[in-house]
Amino acid sequence: MPEATISSPAQSSQFSITAIAVIAFFAVLWLGLWRQLSGEWSVNDQYSYGWFVPLFAIVLFWLRFEDANFTAGSRELLANWPSEAGDSGLVKAERWEDRPEEGRKGNLESRKQTVTIAVAIVALLLLFPIRLFEIGNPDWRPLDWVHAFCVVAITLVFFWWMGDARWLRHFAFPIAFTLVAVPWITPIEEPIVQGLMRAVAAIASETAAVFGIPTRVEGNLIRIPSGLLGINEACSGVRSLQTSLMIGLLFGELKRLSILNRTLLVLGAIGIAFVGNCIRAFALVWIAATQSVEAANRWHDIAGFAIVVLVFVGSMVVAQLLGRQKLESTKVKVENKAGFQLSNFYFALSATALVWLIAVEIAATQWYRAHERNLARAMRWEVQWPPNAPNFHEIKMDEDLKRGLRFDSGQAANWTLHAPESDAGGKPLSCTVYFFRWNSGKNSALLANSHRPDVCLPAIGWEQKADSGVKQYRVSDDLVLPFRDFEFVHGSTDRATQRTAHAFYCLWEDFVSRQTRTSEMPDMETSPSAWTRSERVEAVRQGRRHLGQQVLEVVLGAHGELNRQEAETKFRELIPQLVKMDEPQANR
Repeated sequence: MPEATISSPAQSSQFSITAIAVIAFFAVLWLGLWRQLSGEWSVNDQYSYGWFVPLFAIVLFWLRFEDANFTAGSRELLANWPSEAGDSGLVKAERWEDRPEEGRKGNLESRKQTVTIAVAIVALLLLFPIRLFEIGNPDWRPLDWVHAFCVVAITLVFFWWMGDARWLRHFAFPIAFTLVAVPWITPIEEPIVQGLMRAVAAIASETAAVFGIPTRVEGNLIRIPSGLLGINEACSGVRSLQTSLMIGLLFGELKRLSILNRTLLVLGAIGIAFVGNCIRAFALVWIAATQSVEAANRWHDIAGFAIVVLVFVGSMVVAQLLGRQKLESTKVKVENKAGFQLSNFYFALSATALVWLIAVEIAATQWYRAHERNLARAMRWEVQWPPNAPNFHEIKMDEDLKRGLRFDSGQAANWTLHAPESDAGGKPLSCTVYFFRWNSGKNSALLANSHRPDVCLPAIGWEQKADSGVKQYRVSDDLVLPFRDFEFVHGSTDRATQRTAHAFYCLWEDFVSRQTRTSEMPDMETSPSAWTRSERVEAVRQGRRHLGQQVLEVVLGAHGELNRQEAETKFRELIPQLVKMDEPQANR
């Protein structure tokens, strides 16, 4: 049977329009997924490698695409598909209309199309509730996985429908490659993080002891004579572990290795990352012991980048060694059976699916905008630090704190205040201030409410004694801020030796109701967010998304007793000096 060709200008034009519609649909589909994942990539250094994954996925897909030839005509498949052993042979599939038992084959083709359409419809329909929840909970990792699986499933069934199982296998890897950049869910990630931190700390400590450096492991900390050195996720191999997975899979695909060799390559990349990080941790311990902990901190990030380079180069060498028995590239030729009619059908499907994606985004966004109609921009303010205050010094943010809070900007400082007038002994007060800022969109609106004194201080040994509720504190004629006052104690039960602290906590939203534009108490009278599913669902039901937040915490501490009235008086004196209006609003 002679092959049909697309010869008329009308048919050629329709084919081009169909191709544009298909490409536009998948571009919107994948860009939507990558945009969602980029929020985690931008705030979590552990997944910063994800910015490279879309580029690598496109390159890998294009390389696979170059191995395939597309023409219009019969549905014929020629595949040069290698086995795992490395041998290859030409496999030719007959045109389905020329095979025996045409009726049975036609039924199989019909069932295949039914399954494909059903999977695609279910995945497309799921995108609406997924986007609805993602806007309100952009940092909910299980949603990222469901979103990614839906996008991958839609793409895979499209290629299965266009070809057959071998064509599906041909493009499956670059399509699924993006999954390496999806953040791991916490129940899986946390045990690995903690396990690797402790393992690296133990190995570095034992190695340092061999060289005569006295060390003691305390969880994920290493105590040396000059101080404590933390082995956090940044130097535990976790970041390098996930990066090594990506690099190993990338080189395995570029070299077109067998499944066995790809597995060996990934394991080799992980091994290089782990050994490299053990060496890195030991080097930091050595620097801290022979110089200072501050010197080790200066080398911290440099050593981290060196590990990534080591994994990249090492994986490339291992891939080159394993690729000596490289398989021949897959060659696939798929020809379209239905010609012009099929083009019309694909155009209709692609255009409908594209319109649905746009409608999903509009509808999900409008849900939140409908609940935000009565909101107005609140007054903006920031902290002005007193560098000339007695004993003033900035507090360096811990890596675990940055990773947990995911703030866009954060500062902390400590200084000394004069003792209250009622204190006859004249004991000065310690003032510690934390100021965190979250920009809109990247996190859940619940996040800021999870960093509170009644959460953080008990975690480091303080006992909460009282909660005085929320009160208003005047900053200026135009601004009054709400603060919640907590009282904590630390140490023995003897009041003379016990330490007392009053923590003042303010959570400020960028947008509040119009009636309370200058003063608001969002979430401050409630319990801290526990990140339960019911809380997240309720945030979506209320149409509450992250529009920007900031938190100010002021902790006034003293050795001995510090009653609430004294602490409150001192805080009222401090707050007008500490808070200033944002310049653009101050000039209006």
